[in-house]
Amino acid sequence: MADDNKVTADVREAFGKGAARKIRAVGKIPAVIYGHGTEPQHVTLPGHQVALLIRKANAVLDLDIAGKSQLVLVKDVQKDPVHQIIEHMDLIVIKKGEKVQVEVPVHLEGETAAGTIADVDSHTLLLEVEATHIPESVVVSVEGLEEGSQIHAKDVELPKGASLITDGDSLVVNVHTPQKADLGEEAEEAETEAAAEAPSEEAAAE
Repeated sequence: MADDNKVTADVREAFGKGAARKIRAVGKIPAVIYGHGTEPQHVTLPGHQVALLIRKANAVLDLDIAGKSQLVLVKDVQKDPVHQIIEHMDLIVIKKGEKVQVEVPVHLEGETAAGTIADVDSHTLLLEVEATHIPESVVVSVEGLEEGSQIHAKDVELPKGASLITDGDSLVVNVHTPQKADLGEEAEEAETEAAAEAPSEEAAAE
């Protein structure tokens, strides 16, 4: 476990919405730790440090709680929909060597054949991996793929030690030639601008 994942957590004594607001007001995040048959433990975490760490999917934190180390997996992050401030976090107790099931993002690499595009049908894959070695992403190469090419979950090369839980027949990537509708708003805007610049028939007649 990398040292930059070490976070000092304070045991939380006060509960309720009012207490949570006070915690957030001083730049901290209320969180609850559960799992492995333990009683839920309420803590507060340093807001800025944790916000940076959880930008990575499936972040694992090494918490220091009253001098004791506790590994946790970030399971759920609740944010204010307007201000995007983290309001609360759910953390799950994990142990080194333990296997966990997590959704891992799919990352495309390479360029498909000229004139084609790759549509991602499954943006994540459910994998079983070692809790302290969760991959940041699953890399899928689309280099040179022709129209009609499809990549299913069972075709994806998984990181070492990972097992596929997602249905192997699930479509991950579909390569096709874009239709006019797929060209997006840019083409529509260009047509609109061209029409606006062209004089109307009435104006031409005048």
